[in-house]
Amino acid sequence: MFNQEYDVIVVGGGHAGSEAAAAAANLGAKTLLVTMNLQTIGQMSCNPAMGGIAKGQIVREIDALGGYSGIVTDKSAIQFKMLNLSKGPAMWSPRAQNDRSLFAQYWREMLEATPNLDFYQEMVKSLWMEKDKLVGVVTGLGQKIKAKSVVLTNGTFLNGLIHVGDKNFGGGRAGEKAATGITEQLVSLGFESGRMKTGTPPRVDGRSLDYSKMIEQPGDSNPQKFSYLDTTQPLKKQVSCHMTYTSPEVHDLLRDGFDRSPMFNGRIKSIGPRYCPSIEDKIHRFSERERHQLFVEPEGWNTVEVYVNGFSTSLPEEVQFTALRAVSGFENVKFFRPGYAIEYDYFFPTQLTYSLETKIIENLFFAGQINGTTGYEEAGSQGLIAGINAVKKIQSKPPLILKRDQAYIGVLIDDLITKGTEEPYRMFTSRAEYRMLLRQDNADQRLTKISHDIGLADPERLAACETKYSDSSSLISFLKKQSILPSEINSILDQKKSAKIKQSGKADKILSRPNIFLDDLKKCQSISSFIDSNNFSKEVQDQAEIQIKYSGYIEKEKANANKLNRLESVKIPKDFDYKKLKSISAEALEKLRKIKPETISQASRISGVSPNDISVLLVFMGR
Repeated sequence: MFNQEYDVIVVGGGHAGSEAAAAAANLGAKTLLVTMNLQTIGQMSCNPAMGGIAKGQIVREIDALGGYSGIVTDKSAIQFKMLNLSKGPAMWSPRAQNDRSLFAQYWREMLEATPNLDFYQEMVKSLWMEKDKLVGVVTGLGQKIKAKSVVLTNGTFLNGLIHVGDKNFGGGRAGEKAATGITEQLVSLGFESGRMKTGTPPRVDGRSLDYSKMIEQPGDSNPQKFSYLDTTQPLKKQVSCHMTYTSPEVHDLLRDGFDRSPMFNGRIKSIGPRYCPSIEDKIHRFSERERHQLFVEPEGWNTVEVYVNGFSTSLPEEVQFTALRAVSGFENVKFFRPGYAIEYDYFFPTQLTYSLETKIIENLFFAGQINGTTGYEEAGSQGLIAGINAVKKIQSKPPLILKRDQAYIGVLIDDLITKGTEEPYRMFTSRAEYRMLLRQDNADQRLTKISHDIGLADPERLAACETKYSDSSSLISFLKKQSILPSEINSILDQKKSAKIKQSGKADKILSRPNIFLDDLKKCQSISSFIDSNNFSKEVQDQAEIQIKYSGYIEKEKANANKLNRLESVKIPKDFDYKKLKSISAEALEKLRKIKPETISQASRISGVSPNDISVLLVFMGR
């Protein structure tokens, strides 16, 4: 191992590192995954769930690109829900509750079954540099391992500091030590770093809870899955989650410990995730609210351990315990372990290019929480892109860059490197201006061909994708041509409080009506016969329905995307001297010189750069 050179070394075995290692190895690169503990590869450090609002779309995109997260999630799922079904399809978001142990187990098994991938258990303390050139990595024991490219996916481990009330100690995760050395070296090489914090709630003994006092949260009656492949079948059996609430009494008990909270007494100065605040932060910021939701989530099929979602905290253990016992259903709760907060180093993502390669050191890539993001899904997607581009870089091939109208992953990376972040970045549907195009149902159509062309998605995956969209096109074409008689449909329209038709009308026009769905049309013999005779899957039928009902919105977003993509083709030279632009604002000059946007379109999205500044830039470039 120590006397050979790897194509790619991936540092860290979390969600970003696992996807990066799988992608690099599957592209034929000789890859080494170095992590401090091989037993925690792919571990769910926080909640035992994948997906959710916008995050579910990202998991489906990872799967469409040939990543592993969707398959692992399906294999280890104990519950599945499609969120936001009462809204339009742009908002539908899949979410799975998972067996924490099985999730990590399947990740390990899939990685070990991946050709070209080696493993090594050790801490990487520094990069191996020779004359400002990246040569490989140096381990804590001083071993040097050569590599043509390196992907850093250190998660919360870089100088990690865990807080529980008055106490704090070094660690990257409960029971695991922090990683040291890398931050200091990178800063000495010219990188800018910062500190962030995140937190996790107590884990409790499910046998000590009274579920009769809580609201049951079952999975979908007809559960779906994440992966577009047929590697697993939808769940036949599911485990319920439950919901309960805090109360004014709980809030008062928690407030009694605020003076010992590291977040309020000044010991934690770094910024935590705005959209996943601690329970003490919620009480402080939303003091007018008398209660907050708590979701009681089982950790797996065969364990009594329970995750208390919504009760993330760094208060002293006894304060956590006393307050939680005042929650309905938790009167006799027993702790497995308390909640805690963790501070860690990250690097400002504006120091990266679209490929996730650093601007300062060639062939060095960052992915995951090191870039200021939070969440398994955000980390996994970055790892996948970094792993792909680490291989493409050493092969002297152009990088894979996804645009904002192609994927949530494209939105994520563009936001990070263009706008930066000073708080843990989490993906939301509201961040994507083309969310009607970036639905969870069509990630395969958007990305599988791209992945296949670079050698990641196999021919079977591409064939399945092409068959699905060929079938949906056939169904759409049929519905546009097929006429429905008033006698066939009027009783159905009447039941749905939709205006009756006086003469035969095309099926697609009737389907376009609000509150009318393909299942309604299937009550007509001509429609049901065509669908049944062609054996169209539920996915195909859903796709046809969405394309017809929302065609106007889809076409409008495509037109808007095409307009803006014209600016993507206007490249800005790497050595462009912005000081020549005398008419732009001082803020724009500072931001442009710091971020060095690659295109006019990227420049237009930088905070502080106005349309007038872009006009000046275009004129100066002769456009």
